[in-house]
Amino acid sequence: MTKIVGIFCGGFSSEFEISLKSATTISTNFPKNYNSYLIVVNKEEWYAEKNGQKFEFNRKDLTIKLGKTYLKIDVGLVYIHGEPGENGKIQALLDLHDIPYLNSGVLASALSFDKWYCNQFLKSFGIDVAKSIRLTKNQVFHSEHIKDELGLPLFVKPCDSGSSYGISKVKEVKDLASAISNAFKEGDSLVIESFLDGTEVTCGVYRNSKGLKALPLTEIVSENDFFDYDAKYNGKSQEITPARISSEAREKIQQSAMEIYQLLQLKSIARIDFMLVEGKPYVIEVNTTPGFSSASIVPKMLSAAGISIADFWQEVLDAELQ
Repeated sequence: MTKIVGIFCGGFSSEFEISLKSATTISTNFPKNYNSYLIVVNKEEWYAEKNGQKFEFNRKDLTIKLGKTYLKIDVGLVYIHGEPGENGKIQALLDLHDIPYLNSGVLASALSFDKWYCNQFLKSFGIDVAKSIRLTKNQVFHSEHIKDELGLPLFVKPCDSGSSYGISKVKEVKDLASAISNAFKEGDSLVIESFLDGTEVTCGVYRNSKGLKALPLTEIVSENDFFDYDAKYNGKSQEITPARISSEAREKIQQSAMEIYQLLQLKSIARIDFMLVEGKPYVIEVNTTPGFSSASIVPKMLSAAGISIADFWQEVLDAELQ
């Protein structure tokens, strides 16, 4: 009997539309021996969608209503960028219903979703990260103290947001307060990081039946001050695959990415972003639900590796549903 796969998408964050694009790309290219439905999640309702048709979805028993028939999903794939998927909440719901899923588990998702906590965890294992300060809403801060600690320029980032929403590069102390205010529009905590001057490189890692596999690296060259939303989605960057770095640096980054994948106990695909500074890779952030639209980096990595999207997801299914 053909298994029903529910691809959860949408969500409550600014990345709603990007999540729909990722999920649509995955569903369109999903292995044909599975029957995939989009499960669109928003604050008003959850519903299932397939071939442009909308179906009722019951979140209490995770069933799709097709006329008088109720289909319970057999496998979950959470592709919500942000709340409530990338942080592990949908995974917890699937766990409660004993439904297997392809994603990282609840703890791994929650930990990697928070940029500051994730990097501090990795730092404790000797992984190099930027020097940083964490702030929460209503916490008193002193701009001069932050400047003295981290130097200028520096980055202000929401701890739990993606697609570069709320991120600012601050070059002067007078701009720090407004950058902090802007970041707090995306969440209740933020991280302020020292500037790393180097080459931005990202590495995709996934598990197949043979073990961990690192994909070809992508080098990111932004026309803007940094790899912001405009650079990511409006063509204001070059994403060069494979990255134009030495074989030694490539091996360092791929080994580091696989080590991080194992330390965090990740599953399926993860994309780990680095800044290569004088030959040393520093982790920027870990993405357990990396973009998968036609404009996203991971599909380009797969193409460079000679792996079709359908074959990739079949490899993931074979590994994660053992």
